[in-house]
Amino acid sequence: MESIWLIPLLPGIGAAINGLVGIRFFGKRLAGVLASFMMGWALWLSFWAFVELLGTEERFHQVTVASWIPPIPLDTVDGVGSFTVDWSFTLDPLSAMMALIVTGIGFLIHIYSIGYIEHEPRGGVARFFCYLNLFCFFMLTLVLGSNFLVMFVGWEGVGLCSYLLIGYWYHKQSASDAGKKAFIVNRIGDWGFVLGVFLVFFTFGTLDFRAVAEAASQMPVETAAVGFGVISAICLLLFIGATGKSAQIPLYVWLPDAMEGPTPVSALIHAATMVTAGVYMVCRNAVLFTHAPMVMEIVAVIGVLTALVAATIGLVQTDIKRVLAYSTVSQLGYMFLATGVGAFGAAAFHLMTHAFFKALLFLGSGAVIHGMNEEQDMRRMGGLRQYMPITALTMAIGAVAIAGIPPLSGFFSKDEILFRTFLHHGVFVPDRVLWGLGVVTAMLTAFYMFRLINMTFFGAYRGPAWGHGAEEPGHDDAGHGDDHGAGHGHAWHGPHEASRWMTIPLVVLAVGAFFAGFVGVPIAFEAVWPWTATIEHFLHPSFVAQGAHAVEEAHHMSLLGEFGLMGLSVLVALGGIWFAYRNYVERPEAAERLAESLAGPHRVLTNKYYVDELYDATVVRGTMGSAGGLWTVDQRVVDGAVNGTGWTTIAASWVSHILDKYVVDGLVNLTAWICGEASYVFRRAQTGLIQNYAFVTLLGVFAFVTWFLVAR
Repeated sequence: MESIWLIPLLPGIGAAINGLVGIRFFGKRLAGVLASFMMGWALWLSFWAFVELLGTEERFHQVTVASWIPPIPLDTVDGVGSFTVDWSFTLDPLSAMMALIVTGIGFLIHIYSIGYIEHEPRGGVARFFCYLNLFCFFMLTLVLGSNFLVMFVGWEGVGLCSYLLIGYWYHKQSASDAGKKAFIVNRIGDWGFVLGVFLVFFTFGTLDFRAVAEAASQMPVETAAVGFGVISAICLLLFIGATGKSAQIPLYVWLPDAMEGPTPVSALIHAATMVTAGVYMVCRNAVLFTHAPMVMEIVAVIGVLTALVAATIGLVQTDIKRVLAYSTVSQLGYMFLATGVGAFGAAAFHLMTHAFFKALLFLGSGAVIHGMNEEQDMRRMGGLRQYMPITALTMAIGAVAIAGIPPLSGFFSKDEILFRTFLHHGVFVPDRVLWGLGVVTAMLTAFYMFRLINMTFFGAYRGPAWGHGAEEPGHDDAGHGDDHGAGHGHAWHGPHEASRWMTIPLVVLAVGAFFAGFVGVPIAFEAVWPWTATIEHFLHPSFVAQGAHAVEEAHHMSLLGEFGLMGLSVLVALGGIWFAYRNYVERPEAAERLAESLAGPHRVLTNKYYVDELYDATVVRGTMGSAGGLWTVDQRVVDGAVNGTGWTTIAASWVSHILDKYVVDGLVNLTAWICGEASYVFRRAQTGLIQNYAFVTLLGVFAFVTWFLVAR
């Protein structure tokens, strides 16, 4: 565990090598293998750190790499405090689980990318793997950081890398615009996060997570009777940051557009790691949030509304990656619903299972796009299971998992969230309302996911034809280079399976999506499964202050009631699956008739509730209009005043020049001229002859005597 600082450092080294050397000198395969090796090494270290953590009693270990910020006197609520920050990492159950997710899923995505990105130029491949490694470096810094400031470095770093990866195809206008949109929207959320961190230090005098949790545990819970206090303000500001990073209402609009990046980017950033950073941050500060029940209610409401809204939009999307994008937004809403009702363990559990099945679905969609010559519209697919059976099977497993069908992983984590939501007593929201919305969302999830599966893999083939003289469609292990057809100067021979570089990660993720849920089997099954709620018991120390003892939740429900809730959630999921099969396989014309009969709602959903248009009409145009007004004020008023002052100064200096030249200098010159002219008269008297001077003297004496006599 002393070497946990190496876990983020290794992908950082890989990014530096590929970025500084690989772009100029490495071949395509070498750049990918190097990046994958660094991720594999980090995965190995994460696994051994996890094993060592299991052998400790305290389940907590902190490693200080260096003193980062020396003591600085700053004001706190208790007077002047000492602001000092160490660059340190913490290994506890929550960070250990997250490190395994980031390195494990990241490693598989790196392997997949070797086959996916081969068609890019050599330097572009090295640049791509540099960005992937750099993203993993920052994400591991985020989850392993022991204080808010180290987390913030990782937080901002993954935001930067998302911009780089989404806009990887920078020559494509939509991709560069999507990258800028993601970056700007995340900055809005980060504003709240930064203010929350400032308030944390002002309140507690430290930014260390454990010290903050211990101090907060000694403070009273800010219920509605007590009032909205400083802890509630901190939690609300932190949650604003989480809504940006984890794509919740109202800052979710960047994530669907982020599908413009390469598919491995979608899987890594927007399914498995970056978008879960907000959920992780809330879970990491569970002690703070449990002392702010009013904010937790806000979190739960925002979460369930985001889940429902995104699920309804996903019902009508035709781009295979956009369906998965809105699915990600919806599942993140489920996670925040769990944190809002105090089920932090269930939220982390769903985060883990979601990493498997959503990465699987995204990578599977990439394999479909790859095999369909870059086609992403599901209306131009159909019947692909005969051409790409491995992709079809693995994606079907992922769809069953996310739909919540037992015994796949999504059932266990989603059922735990719904169960804990059912038991929750709201502060402002009536009981069972959040649960009811969660159940409806579960049905919609099953429907749109199997709509995707049915439109893509079942029914008749609806895609473009290929040359009659070409080979029949089938398996092609030649790699990704021949799969991009006309777009890269190669002939397309019809739909076909991806290369082994891409299918092997799909199989591994499918196994994880199938079995990962068994670490969180509900307590209701303890009679037949001895390891119930294993992951929640394991994670519990991360959600309480140091020294607090684990307290078992009282379920207040009979086994019959628990199994009834499970059965209901399974039934609604099966109903969604059946409805999708009926409308897109048995009677595909029924879906078209339904869309025509509900043209108004269908148009609203197709246009995503016009939220982007609303933001464009208000926020974007308002900002641009304000910027234009400020530019006008700057040009006409500020610059006008400056320029006017300049011209006034120039005019005053010209007048001063005229006065100086013709008045001041004129008077001086006139005096000099008068003196010069007068001196000419006096010069004539200065003859140098003594007799002249004697004569003048006599005249003077004569004049004086005359005046004296006359005056007398």
